[in-house]
Parts: sequence; C-alpha cells; structure tokens
Amino acid sequence: MSLNPHLLRVVVVVGNPARPSRTKVLAETALNAVARRRAVHSQVIELVDIGPQIGAVLSRKDLSDAVEARLQAIESADLLIVASPVYKGSYTGLFKHLFDFVGYEALVGKPVLLLATGGSDRHALVVEHQLRPLFGFFRAASLPTAVFASEADFDGYQLKSEAVIQRLEAAADEAATQLDVARLQAMRAEPALAAA
Repeated sequence: MSLNPHLLRVVVVVGNPARPSRTKVLAETALNAVARRRAVHSQVIELVDIGPQIGAVLSRKDLSDAVEARLQAIESADLLIVASPVYKGSYTGLFKHLFDFVGYEALVGKPVLLLATGGSDRHALVVEHQLRPLFGFFRAASLPTAVFASEADFDGYQLKSEAVIQRLEAAADEAATQLDVARLQAMRAEPALAAA
C-alpha cells in the first residue's frame, strides 16, 4: 500500500524498553490529538521492539535493514513525537543509543514534541534538562510545550489527568501549526521539482 503523498508524516518514538507502557499511552494520546487537527500518516517506533537489535551495535552500517528503515523514518518525518520514561534522572539509555545513529544534519529545523513519564513529579524537569538539550544538539525545533506525566496521572494504563490532557492539547496545537509550515514548504518545493 503506497502512502498518500499529501499526508504529512508523524513519527512517534517510544523510549520504553518494556510493555505495557504508560509512556506509550502518553505518546499515542499526543499523536491522536495531532491527528484530530491535521490529516497525517503516522508510524510508532517502540524501543521494546528494536532494543535487542541496537543494544550491541556501534555503527549504523551494522544495523539490520528493519532498524535502518526506522531511522530513515525518523529522519524524514515532518514531525517527531518522542517519549521516554525517566530512568535514574534521564531518558533511557537505549533511547539515546537510537538517536546516536541519527544523522547529525537530519533533524535540523524538524519540529519535535517532547514527552516523558516518571514515578513522581520530581522527575518533571527531565524534558527541559535532558530531552530539550539532546534535540538542541541536532538543531531540531523542539516545540515550546513539553509534557510530563507521573504515575499519579494514570489510572492503570489510562491517562486520567485533565491537566496533562490539556497540556497535550496545547502541544498538539503547536504541532499542527508546524505541520502547516511543513506543508507550505512542500508545496513551494513541488514546482521547483517539476521544473528540474
């Protein structure tokens, strides 16, 4: 099945190496909020699926074709939604290891919605002190609104906090604006490509 070329690509990266995952619930809630605002093609990449394939690999050329395809999806996305649980004060090691394989120039200017989950609100600054600097290194355009959810914000694996949901909605508004910019840039590029 071929993709609709007019749909913008949203790639979600879930940095939890286990299932079930509140982090995935948060990320999918964000994705659904974006999809209610704009027509998109989405792909969810979970570390629980690819962690064993990347853990011992030190060079991108040694990655499997399946992982390489996921990296290319990350690099070609119009919007990234990235989410990690907090492990010992930061994102997970495999999450960082995955992004170690991403091309240095591949995320320049790319909008990124930052999400994290943790055991308590004491971990809330991980999005500002860990995730934002990581994507700043790539010169990505991290959205102003980042979202953190603690265990208390969930009922089991269902997000229940109205405050977190409202923050996700605000972030989705920002993401939709950035997708509009991406669509406009793509439309401007089409005549140039047709003339080439």
